[in-house]
Amino acid sequence: MIRTILGDLWTSRELFLQLVRRDLKLRYRQAIMGFAWALFLPVLTISAGLILRMAFERNGGSGTAPSLGGIAIKSWAWAFFAGAMNFATVSLLSNASLVTKIYFPREVLPLSAIVAQGVDSAFGLAVLLLVGYWLGFHWSLQLFWLPLLIIALLLLTTGLAFLFACANLFFRDVKYILQVLLTFGIFFTPVLFEPAMFSTQVGHLLMLNPLTPIFEGLRLTLVERTSLLHALYTPSGILVWSPWELVYAFASGIACVLVGMVAFRRSAAHFAEYY
Repeated sequence: MIRTILGDLWTSRELFLQLVRRDLKLRYRQAIMGFAWALFLPVLTISAGLILRMAFERNGGSGTAPSLGGIAIKSWAWAFFAGAMNFATVSLLSNASLVTKIYFPREVLPLSAIVAQGVDSAFGLAVLLLVGYWLGFHWSLQLFWLPLLIIALLLLTTGLAFLFACANLFFRDVKYILQVLLTFGIFFTPVLFEPAMFSTQVGHLLMLNPLTPIFEGLRLTLVERTSLLHALYTPSGILVWSPWELVYAFASGIACVLVGMVAFRRSAAHFAEYY
């Protein structure tokens, strides 16, 4: 089935590109801020993280404060994930007239929403890298881990987007559930903090979130200049990174994509009944 889905997507690549262009045009048509929207959520999240960092420095000493560079790159990753999930989840309902009139692989709808969000995020990442020196980024050979971590993030986001998009068609309150998850999910994902700031048990629980190894990998790569192939310990001997975390992130992303694609395709035959 996976091979059939991929073949159908390749056949419909021109429609896919047209949908991406349309999504981008609709997103910025009559928008006051234009492409500045790509930076709006990351800037807000970084600002919140800066306030949190100042609070840690004031009350606990600078050693316990999360790094500004780490907050910045993880805020960017969270903004992509949240934006892609929001747009992809409603993609089937917002294209009802298209789905009910012609046949095409429905997978292109959430995928086009993700790619459109990816264009936004690419612009935001470019700006972050340009000002990275002032944020605490360090340029080294470890930067080559960045594309690999972005691929892992794309895999996980795509798989979840397939699941939420078809679920939202069958149960119209899924988009509201998603909003709650995204609102509070940032407190269960190390965007404004780092797992090493907590006890070993809490840190291990946080690492069970498949987003956590990706986000921490981005921080370690850009801020700490640490190779993801080596284990990392705090001065007190607490393990804060293991190469197996990267394996876990990729395994979760691949599994999520496969499950999401199969579930989406098997549900597609019933889509028209729920419009």
